[in-house]
Amino acid sequence: MTMPDTTETDAAATDDAAAEHDETEVLDEPEAEDTDVAETFPREYVEKLRGQTAKYRERAKTADTYAARLHSELVKSTGRLADPTDLPFDADHLDDPEALATAIDDLLATKPHLASRKPVGDIGQGHRGGSAEPFSLLGMLKERT
Repeated sequence: MTMPDTTETDAAATDDAAAEHDETEVLDEPEAEDTDVAETFPREYVEKLRGQTAKYRERAKTADTYAARLHSELVKSTGRLADPTDLPFDADHLDDPEALATAIDDLLATKPHLASRKPVGDIGQGHRGGSAEPFSLLGMLKERT
């Protein structure tokens, strides 16, 4: 019994696959009739449309900038975060104060180190007002003896 030569069968299979590949490439090419039907617009009209869309993109960019600044100021006005940019921007926070408060609560629950550390009330530092008479070390020693 002799074994068939695999190189001959592989070469025949490769030739068949190449022939099928060539046929599919011919079928995929567009017909010449379809390219003649394409519509074109005048250059001035296209430039006008591009100018309008550029203006709208610029307007949208400034609106996004203003919305981010407003969000930052709303967070700052609560006074609960040390840095108002710690809370990521969300457009829902602009319209709903309860959603903003909930988002700050959730953030502080997960990351309490982001809370504001501003002291409130009398902490015993700073100017306390004028005294009736100037300070005298001799007078203080006399009081204690």
